[in-house]
Amino acid sequence: MTAPRIVHGGGIAAAAARFGGRPEDWLDLSTGINPNPVALPEIDRAAWHRLPDRHRQDEARAAAARYYGTPNALPLPVPGTQSVIQLLPRLVPAGRRAAVLVPTYGEYARVLANAGVAVDRIDNLDAVTEAHGLVVVVNPNNPTGRLFDRETLLALHARVSARGGLLIVDEAFGDMRPETCIAPLAGDGTPGLLVFRSFGKFFGLAGLRLGFVIGESAVLESVEDGLGPWAVSGPALTIATKLMASDTRAIHEAIAARKAALDAALADGGLEVIGGTGLFSLVAHPDAAAIHHRLCRHHILVRPFDYNPHWLRFGIAPDSAGDGRLAEALVDRAG
Repeated sequence: MTAPRIVHGGGIAAAAARFGGRPEDWLDLSTGINPNPVALPEIDRAAWHRLPDRHRQDEARAAAARYYGTPNALPLPVPGTQSVIQLLPRLVPAGRRAAVLVPTYGEYARVLANAGVAVDRIDNLDAVTEAHGLVVVVNPNNPTGRLFDRETLLALHARVSARGGLLIVDEAFGDMRPETCIAPLAGDGTPGLLVFRSFGKFFGLAGLRLGFVIGESAVLESVEDGLGPWAVSGPALTIATKLMASDTRAIHEAIAARKAALDAALADGGLEVIGGTGLFSLVAHPDAAAIHHRLCRHHILVRPFDYNPHWLRFGIAPDSAGDGRLAEALVDRAG
């Protein structure tokens, strides 16, 4: 039986259809994406006119290697890391199980299970056993913000790879905490490790559908073969090449300021932050469903969770006006 599709963040059109208002007038706090997309660099006409030439991919890979600090691997550009999640079942050794550290991004377990892979949803790393040929850890985690240091992940990798398995570390939210990322250690010298990185979340360009996969050459070649030719567009490769070579300190500072403002608004609204990353905060409240409904009536969308009805995830607002709008909605008990 195929598992039902997961309802992710976003969905402004559906929310507007239910609660009214124009989608463009809603405040979308339901995703973990930089709400202030960076300015796009100039894109040459050939990037639009031609199929992606190899030199564009090579330049993007070199820029990504510098940006992610991966001296032992050239990151492979992919059309969003979700595209590679779809390929994970082919990377599970025959007869082995998969383990996904939960709670986390739900597509991992769903895709693996739908492909007939036996999946164990584990809540601690000690639950990884010899039966597991593929292990998934999202770090920092979505939605809890749980964060493991490199030493812990390397110890886990040693256990998994010693049995011929593959450790997947999803660092989609790692840009704000590069010192904790394991991506610099991935490559041919570290077989059995595959790291996912998101491009669109930090740069605010999720619609570009671009990510990078970092690991040993043989696995990257398998992923590239599974995606097929010209998987990433020429404009996307060009944008990534230029932005990854730019000074990103201002982006870091702006996101940090927005996150601080979000947490202040949540505190003023009487909500306790129990986790998160630089791009979102997770709160727990016994009346989470009512709060979600109230915010929707104010045309503010946040992320509820069907597996934990007491949780809500709040993304960062684009400006102080958004912070004020959220703060007002949180204290409006009649809304």
